Amino acid sequence: MSEHNHASTISIIHADDAAWDTFVAGAPNGHLLQTSHWGHFKSAAGWEAVRVCVGAGGTILAGALMLVRRLPLGLRLAYVPKGPVGPWWEPEIARRLFPALDQAARAHGAFMLKLEPEEPEPSPAVSVLRQAGYRPSPQTVQPRSTIWVDLTLPEDEMLARMKPKTRYNIRLAERKEVMVREGTAADLPAFYAVMQETSRRDGFALHPLSYYEEVFGRFTALDACRLFLAYYQEQMLAGIMVFQWGAKAWYMYGASSNAERQRMPNHALQWAAMQWARRRGCHTYDLWGIPDEVGQAPERYTETVTERQDGLWGVYRFKQGFGGRVVRYIGAFDRVYAPALYRLYHVALSFRRRLSTFPGL
Repeated sequence: MSEHNHASTISIIHADDAAWDTFVAGAPNGHLLQTSHWGHFKSAAGWEAVRVCVGAGGTILAGALMLVRRLPLGLRLAYVPKGPVGPWWEPEIARRLFPALDQAARAHGAFMLKLEPEEPEPSPAVSVLRQAGYRPSPQTVQPRSTIWVDLTLPEDEMLARMKPKTRYNIRLAERKEVMVREGTAADLPAFYAVMQETSRRDGFALHPLSYYEEVFGRFTALDACRLFLAYYQEQMLAGIMVFQWGAKAWYMYGASSNAERQRMPNHALQWAAMQWARRRGCHTYDLWGIPDEVGQAPERYTETVTERQDGLWGVYRFKQGFGGRVVRYIGAFDRVYAPALYRLYHVALSFRRRLSTFPGL
C-alpha cells in the first residue's frame, strides 16, 4: 500500500481493543508486543498503556501501543515496543501519526519516547524517523538480531533445511525417550525452578514467578500461548513458553536443567513448538535473539561458530541449526523532549549493566 485514495482524510481515530488486535494480527509488521493484551499485562506490572491510531473512513491504517513508566526522581519514559504497526512510513500516515505520538508522550510527562519497530534493515523507514525528529538510540531493549524460521514449507523440507546435527538431535531426543507435553498453570513453579537453574548457569536476570504466571494466564486464556515441557521419565529437563498472534509465533522464555542434557530435550521442544505454530497457520517462527554481530554480517557466520563461548554465542549455535534466516532490525530510535534529562538518563545507564526498571519483556 503506497498510496491512499483518501489520504487527505487520514486522521486520529479511536479503535477499541478488538479492532486494534485484529489489525495487529493482520499487519505484516504486527507483533504480540503491540497487542492491547500486552498493554494490559504490562499495566499490571507498573506501566501505563496508551494507544494512538490513525485511519480513514473508520479503518485503521497505522498505530502504536505506547507504554509509559515512572522512573526514579519522578521521570517518565515512553516506549513503543515493536511498533508502530502498519505502513507508518508512508508520508500521509507519518504526517499524522508522529505528531500524535509526540502529543501523547508529552501529555504523559515523558522526557523521551523510544520506538523499536518490527522493521528489518535496510529500510527507507529510517529516513522517515529522522525526518520526524528521532535519533538512533544507543540503548536497545528487544534483541536487534534474530532468526526467523519459515513455517510455510512442508515439514520434511523444514527438516532438510536444518543442519544435519540439529536434525539428528531431534531424532535422538525421541530415541532417548524424551517426552514433550503441553504444560498448565500448575507446572509453572517447576518450570520457574528450572529457569532459576538456567539463570545461575548462564548469567541472565529473571522476573519473579508472578510475572510468568500473569503472562501465561492472560495469553492462554486467549489461546495464544503454550508451555512445552520436556521430560525423561518423571523428571522435567527443559521447557519453553511460546506465543502466537496472527501468522507469527515467538519463542520468548526458556529453561533447561543441567541434568540429562545428552538427551537433547531443547531440540525436541523447539521442533514441537514449530509444529504447533505451523498447524495454527503461522508462517514465521521467531527464535528471539542472537548476537548482533551475526546480524551485522551474517555471511561471516554461516558456519557454526565454535570458538566463542561468551554472551549469546552458545544460544546462536543452537538456534542457527534450525535452518532459519538471520534478520536484523533497524534498531531503537529516540525522540527527545528534555535534552538535559535525556543525558542524565544515559549517564545512569552507563553505571548499570542491566536496566532493572526497564526490562525488555
